[in-house]
Amino acid sequence: MKAGIVGLPNVGKSTLFNALTNAGALAANYPFATIDPNIGVVPIPDNRLNVIQEHIKTQKVIPAALELVDIAGLVRGASTGEGKGNAFLGHIKDVDAIIQVVRCFVKAPGGEDITHVDGSVDPLRDIETIELELILADIQTLENAEAKAKRNAKGGDRDAIARMKVIEQLLPVLEAQKPARSLEFNDPDLIKAVKGLALITTKPILYIANVTDDDPNGEGELAQRVREHAESVGAEMVPVCARIESELSELDEEDKIEMLADMGMDEPALGKLARAAYKLLGYQSYYTAGEKEVRAWTIPQGCKAPQAAGVIHSDFERGFIRVECYSVDDLVEYKSEKAIKEAGKLRIEGKGYVMHDADVCNFLFNV
Repeated sequence: MKAGIVGLPNVGKSTLFNALTNAGALAANYPFATIDPNIGVVPIPDNRLNVIQEHIKTQKVIPAALELVDIAGLVRGASTGEGKGNAFLGHIKDVDAIIQVVRCFVKAPGGEDITHVDGSVDPLRDIETIELELILADIQTLENAEAKAKRNAKGGDRDAIARMKVIEQLLPVLEAQKPARSLEFNDPDLIKAVKGLALITTKPILYIANVTDDDPNGEGELAQRVREHAESVGAEMVPVCARIESELSELDEEDKIEMLADMGMDEPALGKLARAAYKLLGYQSYYTAGEKEVRAWTIPQGCKAPQAAGVIHSDFERGFIRVECYSVDDLVEYKSEKAIKEAGKLRIEGKGYVMHDADVCNFLFNV
């Protein structure tokens, strides 16, 4: 799962990125790169892994991973090359979801003034500014693709014909300053054409309301405005105090628990962020468990067993025979795989099986 973090300058985006990736580095030995743009791979907190390990002793536990891409602060006019806009907008095309950090504080936690690029704090205006730049970038993409698609469509190319239909339907939507995700396609050829265009505004969006440390749960007016906007457009919103997360990322587990309690928080931001991203993208987890490792795997909801197996290795999907599975709840109830089998709770499923969240699986395949 890969998400690009965007935001206007001085909203706390890079502070949050550094806190999340540092917290991930402390939690597990994931690589952390500082290439341009900054990329961090962090483990997704998942208590079910600990539950599995309690009953199946293993050498290591490997959580699912969230790859975060820190896109440089966008400014008004980024789509036409202002700042470093064009270069960084290109990186957003590779992500599964967009995370926009929105400033929801007037003064910084220490009381100092931090200049807003537009002169005043208005989270909905900031959201609109970023979205407009992404829309303008998509218009540019469609206009650049139009001539070639039109030429190939005249020659009867099926893919080009579908691409032209998509361009003709999407351009008016974008020109009306609405994101491409607001237009749904049902025709498989058109859906394929949309994916091929790699438009930024087709990607789902998650808003992070960067709040002050006296409002960690985002109950203030500015954060509430972001929450209401997210609900109105079918997006997700997570309140986060980047300063608190920065401090938490440097603490050991005992001090972290104490600080969370003092702040009235039940967990650091990474867990909330991961769950919101999973919900937004329609993802779920299944697990494999053995003596060497217990591991979480990320799949779309509705995924069938062969495709789930393919997440591990393409050979598993190609030579899929069946899957033996049970739930994490079964493991909690019966304490061991052996007891699960004896109770008749181990399920043998074929190619048509739709995976359940929290399945623990053993795939059988032959290639």
